[in-house]
Amino acid sequence: MYIMIKNNTKKQQSDSTYQSTPIKVAVLVDGGYFIKRYNVLYNTKKNKTPIDIVQDLYYIAHSHVGNNNYLYRIFFYDCEPFAKKVHNPISKKCIDFSKTPEAERQRQIFEELKRKRKVALRLGTLKDCRSWNIYPSILKKLLSKEITIDKITEKDVYYSLRQKGIDMKIAVDITSLALKRFVDKIVLIAGDSDFVPAAKLARREGIDFVLDPMHSNHIESSLYEHIDGLKSIPLPKKKEITTYLAQVY
Repeated sequence: MYIMIKNNTKKQQSDSTYQSTPIKVAVLVDGGYFIKRYNVLYNTKKNKTPIDIVQDLYYIAHSHVGNNNYLYRIFFYDCEPFAKKVHNPISKKCIDFSKTPEAERQRQIFEELKRKRKVALRLGTLKDCRSWNIYPSILKKLLSKEITIDKITEKDVYYSLRQKGIDMKIAVDITSLALKRFVDKIVLIAGDSDFVPAAKLARREGIDFVLDPMHSNHIESSLYEHIDGLKSIPLPKKKEITTYLAQVY
């Protein structure tokens, strides 16, 4: 005997309302990488103020969170400005790095970030490599004999510095967030593969791990294997950013 069972699946689906459960999201920002990509994308004329830069960063972070989820915290990792005096090998002029426009802008960015709600500033140090290097583009011309060594100017060389402790701080925070289940999702704004071990651990703990390379196409292949998604946030006009952030608060 066959019994006919009426299928009410479609009706049940149409009558029910799907509601997603809000999740907690942490946004981790490699500050050096962010500023580099930001200048390429949005600050080619170098006329953006520290307030503009921080507001745009805040918009990008909140856009990753979305309107229906909770921002756990924005972690911003960078180094204190270099504060040593050195002599340029070409011009022989003494340069006080603590008083350069770049150092002043960096300090102002840090101050703006400190005033923002739910922002944690993680500062490392800069290692002094004690050497001057020629910019790659100039070195290429020099090796191809397009220019001679006597044509190199003081603007063609740079003092070599290296970040110290930043990668470790990022890895430790990712591990802590994952193991203690503080968040459900981690968004990392960065571009290299130094964070692969921490990303693998987070995913094993069930964390949704998303990478934002800020529209860069030069992503190390090892990163693709150990993330759950790749997403970059485009910046709209300043008025739209201001309106959006006003709604967030």
